Amino acid sequence: MTKSVQKIKSQRALAQTVKLMRNQGKKVIFTNGCFDILHRGHVTYLEKARSLGDHLVVALNSDESVRRLKGSGRPVNSLEDRLHVIAALGFVDSVTWFEEDTPLELIQKLTPHILVKGADYAVQQIVGAEWVMKHGGKVKTVALVEGKSTTAILKKAKGK
Repeated sequence: MTKSVQKIKSQRALAQTVKLMRNQGKKVIFTNGCFDILHRGHVTYLEKARSLGDHLVVALNSDESVRRLKGSGRPVNSLEDRLHVIAALGFVDSVTWFEEDTPLELIQKLTPHILVKGADYAVQQIVGAEWVMKHGGKVKTVALVEGKSTTAILKKAKGK
C-alpha cells in the first residue's frame, strides 16, 4: 500500500486518527468540498489550510452528493479517483468522504480544532461553524485564487 493510499480513511478510522492527534497535542484542521478537477485554486487553498495546524483532514462529497449539489454532469472524476488525487498531496494528512449534502455529522463526530472554508463563505454560512466554536475551536476562511475554479475550467473546455 502506498503512502498516499494510507491517508484514505473511513470515518470510523479517521475518528481514531483524530483522537490520536488530539492526545499528542496536535491541532486538527478540517475542510471539505467536491475537489472534482484538481487545479491551482484547490492546491493553494489546501496548502493554506494546512498551515493553520498540524493535521489536515479533507472530506470529499460522494459522487451522489456532488450530483445533487452541482448537477447531473458532475462529478467529472469519481470519488475513488478524487480520494487518490487529494491523498497524493504532501500537505494533506487524511482524506475521507461523506454521503450527505453537508459534512455536519462528520464535523460533529471529529470536532476539529480548526474548520476552514474559502473566503467566499461568511463564517455564519459555514456548515459546522457553530459546533466547532461551541467546542472551543476556530473557524477560518482562506482567500481563493481569482478565476480558478472547476466551473471555469469546464466552461473553457466546452469553448464557452
